[in-house]
Amino acid sequence: MTVQDLLASTRAEALRLRKWPAFWIVLGTWILLNLTFSYLFNYLAYTSGESTRMSNGLPKEALLQQMLPAAVPAVFTQGMAMFGGALMLVLGALTTGSGFGWGTWKTVFTQGPSRISAVGGVVVSLVAVVVGLVLTAFVVDIGVASLIGATQSQSLALPSLNQSALGILTGIAILGMWTLAGALIGVVARGPALAVGLGLVWVLVVENLLRGVAAIFAPIAVITDHLPGTAAGSLAGAMRTVGAGTPGVLDILSRTEALIVLGGYIVVFVAGTLWLMRSRDLV
Repeated sequence: MTVQDLLASTRAEALRLRKWPAFWIVLGTWILLNLTFSYLFNYLAYTSGESTRMSNGLPKEALLQQMLPAAVPAVFTQGMAMFGGALMLVLGALTTGSGFGWGTWKTVFTQGPSRISAVGGVVVSLVAVVVGLVLTAFVVDIGVASLIGATQSQSLALPSLNQSALGILTGIAILGMWTLAGALIGVVARGPALAVGLGLVWVLVVENLLRGVAAIFAPIAVITDHLPGTAAGSLAGAMRTVGAGTPGVLDILSRTEALIVLGGYIVVFVAGTLWLMRSRDLV
């Protein structure tokens, strides 16, 4: 694999993603869900006086503070552990799995660069997409929070650079892990449909069931405490300032532990994807 081949593969994959409607649908859905659950519902609860019932028991003033610009780094990461992660897992699975059904992997591997370069370009493109999505969500949330603050005559002070960087890096780590997990599942399943189904069942069902079993049978807690969703939820939980009850947000691991576990999963997912695509027959 050469740097030139990797860059060429990355540019080609970026072009494919930009022209793929499913790509924009997944990203747009996450931005919409982020705004809906982080701001729209909370704002409606605040203005209607139903904050106690609709917003995890937060009083109105505390609820308002969560919708101001200074709180964006903590707020916009809360939905990433489960719902954002599920959507990005779908994107990763579709990106790698669709190439089997369409036959594009065979074409690329026959006429293009080495397998490692071709698949490496997909991985780099997905990482770039995650970074761009997190930055976009952060900027959009800052804008919406500033609008809410202005209409409610509240402070428009922005979050500190340290908090902003921490929130952005947290989002990249969480969504990046789930995206690369989806890419690996797409390669294992050799198709998008089964990969998406398996991934969503794992994210939304299996891990929650295993954590429930661990509460009854303690010895398996050492496993459940280091699952991908647990690490992602704990990293999001480390950003939380007030409030509770967001699905998937946990406090099982410390921020450092969660980052180490997520980093380990990212390495495993990337290495597994590259190894399978390099060594396995596509027929």
